[in-house]
Amino acid sequence: MDCIFCKIIKGEIPSTKLYEDDEFIVIKDVNPQAPVHLLAIPKEHFASVAELDDERAVVVGKMIKKLAEIAKEKGLDDGFRIITNKGKHGCQSVAHLHLHLLGGRQLDEKMG
Repeated sequence: MDCIFCKIIKGEIPSTKLYEDDEFIVIKDVNPQAPVHLLAIPKEHFASVAELDDERAVVVGKMIKKLAEIAKEKGLDDGFRIITNKGKHGCQSVAHLHLHLLGGRQLDEKMG
């Protein structure tokens, strides 16, 4: 498999990890779209929210909870955005589910 996120999870590509457990990692985005731009990535490879089952949904829920905790730690009291993309029209650039945490400034009404 030639998935960049799988390679990051395996340590084959360096990243700045803020959190890691048995189910997912949280890293800094290498191309930030806001002062705080993090990615939460499940260790199990699956493409998008369209492939969620009950077990995967639990992991995604834990990822959202952890991103909210990190947002609080980073002082994003004025707000933040957690998003995921699905497919070409949803602007998904890597076919491995991931959540973006964006904050640290007034975000545009459009995504990003």
